[in-house]
Amino acid sequence: MKQIQLVRPQLADLWFRRDCMSDPQTMAYNAGYDVSYDGYHYETGCIDFSEEKWGEWYETKLKNPNFFYAYIQDVDTGDYVGYVNFNKDKTTGKATMGIVIKAEFQGKGYMRPAMQKLILEAEKLGVAALTDTVPESRDHALKVFYSLGFLKVGEFTGKKFNKPEVVAEIEKEL
Repeated sequence: MKQIQLVRPQLADLWFRRDCMSDPQTMAYNAGYDVSYDGYHYETGCIDFSEEKWGEWYETKLKNPNFFYAYIQDVDTGDYVGYVNFNKDKTTGKATMGIVIKAEFQGKGYMRPAMQKLILEAEKLGVAALTDTVPESRDHALKVFYSLGFLKVGEFTGKKFNKPEVVAEIEKEL
């Protein structure tokens, strides 16, 4: 298993987030959805994250006690390989979560250890459950989630590039 650690970035380290979010191969999973957030590119899934936005994002996200965000760092090489996050709902205690592995590191065994560490962080911060929505077509990701104790609690049909897509709603109680 890959030896990784989760590293909370400093403001100057947000270049890695920008690089991930501007890479069409990394962000391909995110392409083709009808969403309206600022800087989203429908064709590639990329999201603009220019340096001018770093300070505000750092202040509103990384200093928010209900938001956890960290880079996944390979202990042996020192490389950042992706990032994980969750946002805890103050009312329910549940947290929506995410994981992004940079394209060049996908399929190399980083997801499982990163998710294990994210689960530990969520437990430390009193999260009641981690939740996510994952297209059924991302069967490798779902296989990892299910092996870590996530359960499918529902599904819905969304649209990706205007074609129907079945999306699993998953949850792990902590």
